[in-house]
Amino acid sequence: MFESFSEETQLILTVIAIAILFAAVSWNTKRNKNKLYNRGSRNFKKNYLKKKK
Repeated sequence: MFESFSEETQLILTVIAIAILFAAVSWNTKRNKNKLYNRGSRNFKKNYLKKKK
């Protein structure tokens, strides 16, 4: 796929791709943490009772 590009260009594209993937994983991890830690002000008894209903 990258054979048509020079080695330097391949290296730059690879670094950019890794940076984009790292940013996506970091953003997703932050979003998931916010979902878990902010749910119902972390009152586990109330959350359990809501799920049970």
